[in-house]
Amino acid sequence: MEIGVILPSVTAQREQGLDLRAAARHAEAAGLDGVWMGDHLATGMSTLDCVAGLATAAAVTERVRIGASVFVPAIRPLAWAAKQLASLQYLSGGRLVLGVGSGGGAAQWAAAGVPFAERGRRTDVALELLPDLLAGKPVRLVDEPGEPVVELAPAVRTPLVWVGNDSAVARRRAARFGDGWFPSLIPVDEVVRGRGHLAELAGEYERPLPTVTVGGVASFGGTPAGEIADQIAGGYGMPIERARKVPITGTPDDAADRFAEYAAAGVDHLVLGISGGDWRTQVDRLAAARHLAG
Repeated sequence: MEIGVILPSVTAQREQGLDLRAAARHAEAAGLDGVWMGDHLATGMSTLDCVAGLATAAAVTERVRIGASVFVPAIRPLAWAAKQLASLQYLSGGRLVLGVGSGGGAAQWAAAGVPFAERGRRTDVALELLPDLLAGKPVRLVDEPGEPVVELAPAVRTPLVWVGNDSAVARRRAARFGDGWFPSLIPVDEVVRGRGHLAELAGEYERPLPTVTVGGVASFGGTPAGEIADQIAGGYGMPIERARKVPITGTPDDAADRFAEYAAAGVDHLVLGISGGDWRTQVDRLAAARHLAG
């Protein structure tokens, strides 16, 4: 199983004297498999642009995956989103993994000038057209006579596309368009059920079963598990009993046991945010757990 880490927030960087370049280099040197960033516009919190942040990480690393967790293409003009992603794939030497979502809250879509009600349709269009746009093929963005054809260069190899969210709609998108399914904050038993549904949908589309990646939270002596569970329950409206199953805490040995549970459920990758404590120390412990898990 591959283990990736969410790069530290702007707040954590400031408090710990840790810039994004040093963080990305540290994660790679520790032996983790990927560095990841989310995609946020107007949240009221200090956040960096996803593409700019990942390009920075790509410039100072050589091996790790460069992951978007998750990019929201539908909130942008599609040609512009494709240009950003092609540039990132080119600059990273083909290491981009494109998590795709359609969330972010209505306020962010309003800030971008995009109707919130259109997010689903626009996401489907993006998933359908991005491969050809990234490959440099001529693409008509709107299926109407007279609409311009877009042809982007340089062409790049299409990155792996992992469709985010734990919903029937997301699983159908993953089965139809994606290389992977990428739910977050989901307990092991729900992964098993979701993966079964994913297999059925992949059969309908006569496509291979997508890989499964789970986004989660880890803390090794940082934020206590109960506090993390309370934050998840409050922030996402999740029942507390379910939220308590999400955090990966304790020692590296404890974490390795949790990794094994997810692996047995068919999970191929974990992408974990760090909660509390010194980010570099936490990453070292996460890497130790990855080593123990084999």
